[in-house]
Amino acid sequence: MFEIILYEPEIPPNTGNVMRLTANLGARLHLIEPLGFSLDDRQLRRAGLDYREWADVRTHASLAACLATLEQPRLLAVSTRGRVPYVDLEFQPGDAFLFGPETRGLPESVLESVSEEHRLQIPMRPGNRSLNLSNAVAVVLYEAWRRQGFAGAAEIRA
Repeated sequence: MFEIILYEPEIPPNTGNVMRLTANLGARLHLIEPLGFSLDDRQLRRAGLDYREWADVRTHASLAACLATLEQPRLLAVSTRGRVPYVDLEFQPGDAFLFGPETRGLPESVLESVSEEHRLQIPMRPGNRSLNLSNAVAVVLYEAWRRQGFAGAAEIRA
């Protein structure tokens, strides 16, 4: 299982989409406060549909508190300022993927707390700023899950 950590997320539909994604892939979602919305937000519920009841979502007062509950997993920060293409890393069950807030990304102090070889990037065309948060989570999480042989997936029917 993988851990997805959204650091101070701001946009309810993005978090709702990630909630739905993690429910479907069997990952846990961790939200680091402060949140830019209430977990009862209508837009969050709409984007997450009825997956909220199946999603394992936990909120934490800080990143340190989150990591302590996870017993210090291998932390992989995904950022436009990362240097390692996400496809170049060997993923492991229990990896924790950290994503920053939509409008500003991870603070420099948080990014610097992650070793350089664990600061991942998703390649983009030159001149572009970033991907949508929920799309970035989907790209990385599906690749990590694929590399684990889609462990726990439903049987594919022909």
